[in-house]
Amino acid sequence: MTSMPALQVSRRKLLELSGLGMGSVALQALLQAEPRAPMDLKPRPTHHTPRARAVIQFVMNGGPSQMDLFDPKPELTKRSGQAHPDGVEIHQPNNANVLMGSPFQFHKAGQSGIEISEALPQLATVADDLCMIRSMYSEHNNHPEGLNQLQTCHIFPGRPVLGSWISYALGSVNQNLPAFIVLRDPEGYPVSGKQLWSSGWLPALFQGVEFNAAGTPVRNLNPLKPLPPGVQREDLNFLAQLNRRHLRNHAGDTELEARIENYELAARMQLAAADVLDLTRETDATRKLYGLDNAVTSPFGTRCLMARRLVESGVRFVQIFSGPGQPWDHHSKIKTDLPKICAKTDQPVVGLIKDLQSRGLFDSTIVLWSGEFGRLPTTQNSDGRDHNRNAFSLFLAGGGFKRGFSYGETDDFGYKATVNRMGTPDLQATILHALGLDHMKITFHEGGRDQNPTDAAVTGAKMVRALLT
Repeated sequence: MTSMPALQVSRRKLLELSGLGMGSVALQALLQAEPRAPMDLKPRPTHHTPRARAVIQFVMNGGPSQMDLFDPKPELTKRSGQAHPDGVEIHQPNNANVLMGSPFQFHKAGQSGIEISEALPQLATVADDLCMIRSMYSEHNNHPEGLNQLQTCHIFPGRPVLGSWISYALGSVNQNLPAFIVLRDPEGYPVSGKQLWSSGWLPALFQGVEFNAAGTPVRNLNPLKPLPPGVQREDLNFLAQLNRRHLRNHAGDTELEARIENYELAARMQLAAADVLDLTRETDATRKLYGLDNAVTSPFGTRCLMARRLVESGVRFVQIFSGPGQPWDHHSKIKTDLPKICAKTDQPVVGLIKDLQSRGLFDSTIVLWSGEFGRLPTTQNSDGRDHNRNAFSLFLAGGGFKRGFSYGETDDFGYKATVNRMGTPDLQATILHALGLDHMKITFHEGGRDQNPTDAAVTGAKMVRALLT
């Protein structure tokens, strides 16, 4: 007896063959009822009139010390060497419950009188452009969890980061570049690595794309061996035809749609990325503004100048990391080591702010400078500070945020946020509002429910109108 060959039948085909096609009708109804995520980067409408159209996020990974940079505490200085009256939450060993005043002087800057540490002398020159928040807090004292909280509003990995939500909600002004670009330190990855620009369960199209600050802007974008003129374009056109034919046979496969869109974006980027990131076109004055003439500031300044060129070209979200690992993590020698990382970043950050202003981009671009948490007012290893989730400071500039404005307060020692306490979900809700987006109306169905960027039902996120003009 001759055996019958095994049939390769998909579930979709099986439904078509069963019940005189009724199964297929039911399946089509289900597919039409299920909301579909956008699978392209075309510009999308906002919920209300936006103040800004792009974000540049400085991720100052490690936990910058608020009482040594942005939040002066005279009482801490006065009682330095005494015990903290109530004790503090300890994260690591070698901590003493002994108050340590800041070794840095603070000065009132600009007409606004915002007090900024001498460790950031350049930042003081743009004090009247800053929206300073001194009452931030986090939910965790550890770097990976704190960074997850900063980027996703939760301490656990797996959710989309802010840049991915913005890409998903707004698309891109420039179809030849990704909507979300990452500029990390060429020396290495931050703690948690690529997780910090992950799209989570959003389609991969909306994750951050790494661009290099040195050499070829995007890895693996061009063939290793040069091809004759026109050959690569013909190959890409033929590949696009095959992809579209394959997609027609697999309608509704969102993973496949995202992969094809990514390939086509990569093809378009081959010309656009190199052109946008050609810094040789910048004047000597502009390069000097960012500190590219100084070996200390040049690496970070290069990434800042790249960020300006990218938002100028229509990129929605640019994420800049200040170094590999956690360069703001000063468990010891804070008096000598904090000024070192400040010296690398201070001028480039201010150069970016001034350059955005001179080019008419400041009002439409949100600049966010933040770490994942703060530091304790007590000593660790005799001359350092341990992690502190209960209070930290950050600043925003441009994009509709108030200028020369301070918001929130901490206690007398800078240990806990006490007045106008603000969590990262509130921060993200406010940034999204400035971009014309209601954080409650951006949804993606996952885990049996409609998810939103701030997970407001769990976090209680609210937009802080007091920060906006």
